[in-house]
Amino acid sequence: MARFTGLRPAMPVICLALLLSACETTGPAPEPTPTVPVPQTPAEPPPRVVTPRLAAAADALTRMAALQERLYRIAAPLLINNADLCKSSTRNLLGFTARNRYWYPGEYNEAANIAFDMGERLQVTGVLAGSGAARAGLRRGDNLISASGKALPVGPNASSTVGAVFGPLVASHASLALQIERDDKTRELTIPVTRACGFVIELGNADNVNSYADGQRVMVTRGMLQFAKNDDEVAYLLAKGMAHNILGHAASQRSTGTIGSIIDNLTNVRPDTSMLIGSGGIKAMPPELDAAADQLSMYLLVRASVGIDSAPAFWKRLAATYPATVLNSYVANHPGTSARLAAIDKATADIRAKQVAKKTVAP
Repeated sequence: MARFTGLRPAMPVICLALLLSACETTGPAPEPTPTVPVPQTPAEPPPRVVTPRLAAAADALTRMAALQERLYRIAAPLLINNADLCKSSTRNLLGFTARNRYWYPGEYNEAANIAFDMGERLQVTGVLAGSGAARAGLRRGDNLISASGKALPVGPNASSTVGAVFGPLVASHASLALQIERDDKTRELTIPVTRACGFVIELGNADNVNSYADGQRVMVTRGMLQFAKNDDEVAYLLAKGMAHNILGHAASQRSTGTIGSIIDNLTNVRPDTSMLIGSGGIKAMPPELDAAADQLSMYLLVRASVGIDSAPAFWKRLAATYPATVLNSYVANHPGTSARLAAIDKATADIRAKQVAKKTVAP
C-alpha cells in the first residue's frame, strides 16, 4: 500500500486553525472596536507624457492660431461693411468658426488637445469682430453643445457635418439660440445672424509670399504675413482677393479648380509644398482684370475704414522685392503692376471727390 507522507505535517496546522476558530466562538463576544472610515481619494490620472515632438506640434498650432486670428480680425470690417457690394456672395453668417481635435491630423490631434484643450466637441476658434456672435459674447475656446435645441455633432466627423445643422437655421432665422460650455458651465447665448460678404478667410501654411482667391475664399500665406509691415498692408491683400472674388475672375480665367486645390493644400498643417514649384499651374492674371480688382479694392478698404494712402507704396515694394521672376510669388501671378497702380490712383481720386461731396463711397 502506498503511503502519502507528504500530507501529514500539515494536519496539526489545520487542526490548530480549527481549534482557534472554535475557541473564538465560545464565551462572551468581545466588544467590537469602532472603525474610523478612511476617506477614499480618487486615483490621480497618469500624467500626460508630452514628448519634445508633441510639444513642438502644440507650439506650431498655437502660432498658426495666432496668425489666423489676426487675419480674421483684419477681415471683419471688410466682410461686414461691404455686404451690399458683394452682390451674390452676400450671406447670413454666424460670425464664428469652430473645429474639434479631429480636424487636425496625426500627432496634431493630440497637440490640439494640449494647446487648446480641444476635445470631442466643436470649439470656437475665431469670432468675427463686429458680428452678432461677438456682440452676444461668444468667445474663442467656447465649446458648442446645441443650436436652437438641436444637438451639434461631436467626434471625428463633427467639422464636416455641422453645416447640415447650422445651414438651414441661419437661412431661416434672424438669430440662433446657442448652448455652449465655458469654464465647465453651460451657458445660453442668442446669436443674431450677420449679413456680410460670405468669403472664407484662410491662412496659408507656407513661406512663399503670395495670396490666393478662388471665388469663395481668400488666402494669405504665412510668408506674405511676414512681408507685410502692418495690418493695413494685410487689409490691402484681403480686399484685393475679395475684389477678384466679387468680379468672378477665377471663374472667367478657368482657374477656380487650380487655385482651389492650392488653397485646400495650404490649409493643412503639413501642406505638400511640391505644389508650389514653379507657377503651381496658375495662369497670370491679365492686367485689365487685375486693374479692375485693384480699383474695386480701394472702395472696399475705405468703407472698412482702412487708410489707402500707403497702398501704392506697398504694391511697389512687393513688386521690387519679389518681382515676377520669383516663381509662385504674388507678382508672378499678378504681373501688371503699372496698370494696377494707375487703377489705384484713379479709384483714389474718385473716392476723395465723393468724400468731399459727402456722397456714398461706391464704384
